[in-house]
Amino acid sequence: MTVVKEIGSRGRTAARAARPAFDGRRARFIALCLLPGVVFVIAFTYYPMIRGGVIAFQRYNLFDLTATPFVGLENFRAVLTDDQFWTALGNTGIWVVASLTGQLVLGFGLALLLRRHFRGRGLYQAWVFFPWAMSGFLIGLLWRWMFNGEFGVVNDLLIKAGLVDEPIGFLSSPGWAMTSIIVANIWYGVTFFAIMIIAALQSVPRELYEAADVDGASRIRQFVHVTLPAIRTTLVLIVLLRVIWILNFPDLIYSMTGGGPAGSTHIATTYLIEQVQNGDYGKAGAVGIFVLGLLLSFSVFYLNATRFEKARD
Repeated sequence: MTVVKEIGSRGRTAARAARPAFDGRRARFIALCLLPGVVFVIAFTYYPMIRGGVIAFQRYNLFDLTATPFVGLENFRAVLTDDQFWTALGNTGIWVVASLTGQLVLGFGLALLLRRHFRGRGLYQAWVFFPWAMSGFLIGLLWRWMFNGEFGVVNDLLIKAGLVDEPIGFLSSPGWAMTSIIVANIWYGVTFFAIMIIAALQSVPRELYEAADVDGASRIRQFVHVTLPAIRTTLVLIVLLRVIWILNFPDLIYSMTGGGPAGSTHIATTYLIEQVQNGDYGKAGAVGIFVLGLLLSFSVFYLNATRFEKARD
């Protein structure tokens, strides 16, 4: 026993001797390398966040910067008494739920199809994954042209197919405008779910399906009792993560409708952008705090779900 302890002590001594000394010069070099990143994060993330929080309690109007007094909760009262804010909040729920449902269902179906081996599979995957490489603003412009009431390709196809007699004002009608931005967002986000679910499906052991075949399980029963339980953790996490992203994704809406017509497609973040355009930075700061609260709530829920799924596994 004494010999074993002596050998272990010698091993630890040798490991410490082999480890490079962490002197002051090395520490300064590491700090110098990290400094640009730290400065960038502070300047472009934390400072705007803190500054926006302060502005939320000020009368900070872009057209009169000579007087920016603190007004307490006045901006928050202005937001909460604005009917358009509540419309935007309701639209946010519709936007998130409808977009998420469509992306998940279609993404899952694409993942199941692309998992199979067929000729040209790699080329087809590249075309499917291509939208994810584009910015949301460009995707919005693309769909804005497609849904155009005068020369849009969607109306052209509908008329040629005999489904409508005259062009539909997809982006000029409140009901159609909301549907149009959701369709565009589903198309854009399907790729994310397809990529993540394909990766999860590839990790499912083949033996599970072989055992299910031996037991005589149908494809549907294999999907319900083998596929879904095997990728449950991945599905939960990507759904929660996607909720946060969709909630904070004004790019597509802003480039398609700008929140119109008459504010009918505003979500919380596009409503915030409108306050900035109106020069009312105090009100915009108050909306920003509401949005930040929503994002933090989902983030906490996401982190708790992550820990729960890891503990469950």
